Amino acid sequence: MNIAEVIPQDNYMLYIKSEGGEIGLFDVKPYLDSEVFSPLKDKAEFAQLYNGKYFIEWDCGADLSADTIEARWKTVSVAAAQQNVSADFDDAAAAS
Repeated sequence: MNIAEVIPQDNYMLYIKSEGGEIGLFDVKPYLDSEVFSPLKDKAEFAQLYNGKYFIEWDCGADLSADTIEARWKTVSVAAAQQNVSADFDDAAAAS
């Protein structure tokens, strides 16, 4: 899988769209207690990521391969994905 788009969500989920058009959500929470991922508990740090198309990487050195993401993500319909992303943007706007 090649990652076309990745958008971090407030709930430590990643909205991911593959170049093939599949859409899914990947839960990063199970990784946050490991040493390399622990800096991502800071939501500002979590939000700053790099899409390498075959991997996602953060400044702290944590990364996830596209293979890991594909094996563990939950694919969702386009409508469900848009609803989840919209809800997070609405929450962020309300907090401002």
